[in-house]
Order: sequence, then structure tokens, then C-alpha cells
Amino acid sequence: MSRRTKIVATIGPASDSPEVLRSLIDAGVNVFRLGTAHDTVDRVLERVAAIRSAAEDRKANVGILVDLAGPKVRAGFGDEPVELVEGSTVTITGGEGISDSHNIIVNVEDIAKNLMPGDVLHMGDGSATLIVSEVSLTQATALVERGGVMRGRPGVHIPSSRLSTSSPTKEDIEYFDAVVDANVDMVAVSFVKTARDVRALAAEPPPKGPLIIAKIETQAAVDNLDSILEYCGGVMVARGDLGLECSLATLPALQKKIIAAGVQAGKPVITATQMLESMTSNSQPTRAEVTDVANAVFDGTSAVMLSGETAVGHDPVLVVQTMAEILNEAEKEFDHERWSERIEALTDIEVQPNDRRRVALAMRSAAQRAAYELDSRVIVCVTGTGATARAISRYRPKAEIIAVAPTDDVLGQLALSWGVLPMVDSAEGEGTERILGVLEHLRDQGLVKQGELIPVVAGASNSALVSNVLRIENVP
Repeated sequence: MSRRTKIVATIGPASDSPEVLRSLIDAGVNVFRLGTAHDTVDRVLERVAAIRSAAEDRKANVGILVDLAGPKVRAGFGDEPVELVEGSTVTITGGEGISDSHNIIVNVEDIAKNLMPGDVLHMGDGSATLIVSEVSLTQATALVERGGVMRGRPGVHIPSSRLSTSSPTKEDIEYFDAVVDANVDMVAVSFVKTARDVRALAAEPPPKGPLIIAKIETQAAVDNLDSILEYCGGVMVARGDLGLECSLATLPALQKKIIAAGVQAGKPVITATQMLESMTSNSQPTRAEVTDVANAVFDGTSAVMLSGETAVGHDPVLVVQTMAEILNEAEKEFDHERWSERIEALTDIEVQPNDRRRVALAMRSAAQRAAYELDSRVIVCVTGTGATARAISRYRPKAEIIAVAPTDDVLGQLALSWGVLPMVDSAEGEGTERILGVLEHLRDQGLVKQGELIPVVAGASNSALVSNVLRIENVP
């Protein structure tokens, strides 16, 4: 049985060579993440091309996720490390330039307008902590409460309710337009506060447009989670900034809440930040990290994300291999039946008696129940957009979901969905002929065995507007 929880790996200097990309695919990466905070549009597009080349070489289906930076406040340091000494005083100003141990320059010109005395600022995901003591029209003064070493462009966390800029930024939209033209599979929006931030990108619905992933990393996003889920294609539990915005003690409960809400809505959920952080420099994870990853699996997450571990770590391939091993072991203890019962008990959406979505809901639920009763090894889903496969995935069935889709666009987006193995097939014909043809193709590829009894969800034909057929068929 293949691994159900997907692996998202961030690409950076340690992992963007063709050789390493191919090895990462072999190790089990399902989705590659490209950040935009530190790279130009051209560099991001070069990496998109390199990933596609590596995937083609390996004949693998992998998704590409571009992560928009959003209105992140960043300090500008050079390549050499700079120590912020505990107990020292620093000034904070906006503009361009290189910061030092006494003067911190951030990328927000009117930074002083966003600060108040008493504000606690975290730098580099909490590596250092500053407390603002004075604010003038042009700068702020702060005490270094906890020291740390800075380099590059570390983030400076300011309470999201105070920050004057919103997401997506002008730069985000420029990146978005470029990567949509490059046909990337998914785009993550940072520092989402409301559904309006997701809708501001005005993206075409998937699969024509990318799957929009809302990063839940502010208190406002937690408060508006239900409405955000209505308009996004998936969510990310961005634990770095979320743990700074909310208290660390509440983070595990928030993680469970966000994952549960995403799965209930039928949207993929990524759990991110410091999953195997120690492996950035070490060859083994800590016991706490292993437990953290396993608990994310038990929570029902669709995917786990590696950040610095694969972007700048000493052995990105080993990290992915280790993550895959942990996921495989955790999934052996996953309670599929309990998850299915829980989702069955929840109301999906309110629909009118003549709404065709009633048919779709019935098909998705019946497919997972049939697989359970028949103890089927797989569920076959013939889908035009990927929506039906994602909806079945929310039940977390024990059976693997083979999603047969007409285009590569759908495959790349389904690479993020729990338990889904995407395959390309034109699925020509109608009715029984169509379903048997799909099963024959899957049999020829060794994905199903002759004589197996398999639930198949499909439309009556390629022109069907909804999956309205459930057949239990023996593989010919």
C-alpha cells in the first residue's frame, strides 16, 4: 500500500540542481514548493522548468507550489552573521540598506506607524525578541530581550492587526501573473486575514487556474477560517508565524482545528514549519520531531512540508527519506473507520432537492462506504477537474484513490491530496464501456488486478456535469 500523506519539499540552493531534484522525486516528494521572498521572478521560473524536467525524466507526477511572500516585514542583513546582543538597544527604521547590531533596517518605509511602545517583535521565526520602547515619526527604539544571530533577510513579526499593508501585495500579483502563465499547479497566499485576500487574486477556478492555498498564520485567519475555506482550494497550517501571532501553548489545538475544518470542507491541508528542523544540520531528527510528524498524520493532515530542511539543509534527500519512513509508520496506526464515520456525521453543504450537488455528495459518500464493505484495495474515480477525488479523499478511506483525469493540469493539483494517485486517461465512451475501458488501462499498467472487485465513480460520459455513476465492477 502506498503512502497516503503527501510530502511538500521546499527548493533552495541545496536542492535545485537536476541531480538532487531527481533524487528527491525518487525519495518521495509529491509537491515542490518555491518561495518568492528571496528570488526574482526569473529565478522562480527557472526552477519551475528544472522541476518539470526532472519529473519528466523520472516519469513522475509531482505538483509545483509557488509561495507568495505577502506583506512580510523583513530586515536586511548581509551574508555575514550579525549578533543581536541581549540587553542592547537597537533602532528600527524603514528603507533599503544593510542592518548591523545597533541599527535594523526593514522593508517597510513607514514602519514607525505600525509600532507602539510595548510591542513584542520576533525576528527570524523567534530567533531573537525585541521590545519596542519608543516610537517617533520615522523610527522606533527597542530593547533586545533575547539575543540571536541574524543574516540574510530574516522576518520581523509584527501583530497582523497592526500592519498597514495587506495581502496580496503588488509584488505578489506580479509573481502570480508570471507563474500562472507558467501553468504552476498551486499558489500559496501569505498572511491571509479574510476571504477577500484570497479572492483578490481573481484566479480562474481549478484546473484552468491554480489551486489557491490560504496560509493560516494570523489570528484573523483563524477567526475567519470558515469563510476562507469557501473560496480557497486548500489551506496551510503555517505554524511559524501562527505560533508568534497566537500563544505557543494554543498552537497544537489550533493545528487540530484547522486540519479538521479543512478536511471537513474537502480541501487539502498542509502542516508546515519545523517538522524536521534539526535535520537541517543533523543526520537524524529529534524524538519530539518524529512524534510531531506522526501526530499531524493522526490529526488527518493531507501533507507535511519541509522548509529549510530541504532548501538549505546538508542532506535534503535524507530528510525526505526520513520523512517518508515516519509517515509510513504513522499511517499504520491511522483510524480510517473513525474518520469516515466522523465525516459522514457532518453536514457537507446545504443543497436544494433539485441541486445536482446532491448527486455528487451521494456518490462520494457511497464510494467510500462501498470500498469499506467490500474491503476493496482501491477506489477508482474518473474526474474532469479533480473535485470528486478531493471530496472522496476527505473520508480518509483505507482504500487508495486512483484518480483518472484527462489532463496533466488536474494531475499536478491532485498531487497534494491525501491518498490520491493521479493518472492521465481520456476515458472515452459512455456508461459501462467507459468504466471498463478505464479499468482495462489501469490493469495494463499494473495498478489493479484482473478479477478485483472495485468501486468506480464517474460521470455517465465526458460531457456529464457531475459524477453521477457508481459501479461495482470486476476488473476485466
